[in-house]
Amino acid sequence: MVFWRLVGRVRKLISGMWGDLRNLTRLTVLTMRLVSSAALRYAAPLAPKYVAGRHLSTSAVRPRNLLTLADMTIPELDALLQRAADFKKTYKTHIQKSAAFEHTLQDKTIALIFSKRSTRTRVASESSTALLGGHPMFLAPSDIQLGVNESLLDSACVISSMVDGIMARVGGHDEIETLAKYSQVPVINALSSRFHPTQILADLLTMLETMSEPGAPLKPLSALSGLKVSWVGDSNNILNDMLVTYPRLGMDLSVAAPKGDAYAPDQVVFDLMNKGLAAEKSDKPQGAVEWIHDPYQAVRDADYIVTDTWISMGDEASKEQRLIDFNGFQVTESLAKQGGAKPDWKFLHCLPRKSQEVDDDVFYGARSLVFPEAENRKWTIMACFDWLFGLRPL
Repeated sequence: MVFWRLVGRVRKLISGMWGDLRNLTRLTVLTMRLVSSAALRYAAPLAPKYVAGRHLSTSAVRPRNLLTLADMTIPELDALLQRAADFKKTYKTHIQKSAAFEHTLQDKTIALIFSKRSTRTRVASESSTALLGGHPMFLAPSDIQLGVNESLLDSACVISSMVDGIMARVGGHDEIETLAKYSQVPVINALSSRFHPTQILADLLTMLETMSEPGAPLKPLSALSGLKVSWVGDSNNILNDMLVTYPRLGMDLSVAAPKGDAYAPDQVVFDLMNKGLAAEKSDKPQGAVEWIHDPYQAVRDADYIVTDTWISMGDEASKEQRLIDFNGFQVTESLAKQGGAKPDWKFLHCLPRKSQEVDDDVFYGARSLVFPEAENRKWTIMACFDWLFGLRPL
């Protein structure tokens, strides 16, 4: 209304006394007001940050996330593991630990959202943040409303507006996907029902270390090509990140899991695995995947035998049935020898461990790499934080 009233007054002045200086002055003032009113009337409205419950970034560039190792290229994996090895070497050779690192997280707060219990991941993530100069903020289910009285969408929008990075250990994989979708800052998956990327990073670093001479630079990922990893255990998140990674590195993966729907392959994971293999250069060697139910057959010619808990968090109700299903799956020297594993095979386990999964002779014996593997969670997580939260390119 204001706009059209101004238009009418301007028309009246124009058709009136042009020679009158006062009218000319009034015409100038009205014209300026008219221009200002038109600008307000027709200017594009400011885009709101939140519309209809959806977070809309003002930037076309979305933050980079790490939800599975399928999100990373082989060169990125190689560079990240080299950085992790450098961090580890620096820490071991300097007295002033914190001063030895570039503080890429200086003045940054990292939210560590853990809806499930954790030992290695929590200690690794908090200590890594501190070494890089940042402030770790641990958020347990009792501390925040995540998915209880507040939706994941709302929590992602709110939390990410106040921190510089999020590492989250959740239940269903859809939860970490929702956090990443609506977060304004990078999100790293510390464990979900489908994937556990930081565990496989630690496993890869551990395998490369066993192949590298003490004090020598870490060998590249290409050194793992041709090796065979045998998985004897549950069809779970750790195995899934192996599937989307190891074949791309030219590593063979033999899986022995019990029969039954509860242990069947995840088709979503196999689709991601095949997509990743198709994206690699055709002249690069690709590993084979075997899915069977006989542990003895699975460990034949194995360089590494790997297992994990048979009863993951959330599977406690089916514990008795699972113990029956996994009868004969315990990793022992006898299993490896009768199955025909290589004489120098090594053992990996993400921890915590139960004796029915692997006996003491293997777990605490010379073949076991479980404790270096656990320590390497710190250095690989630190490299992830430096890359995604510290914004230091690989």
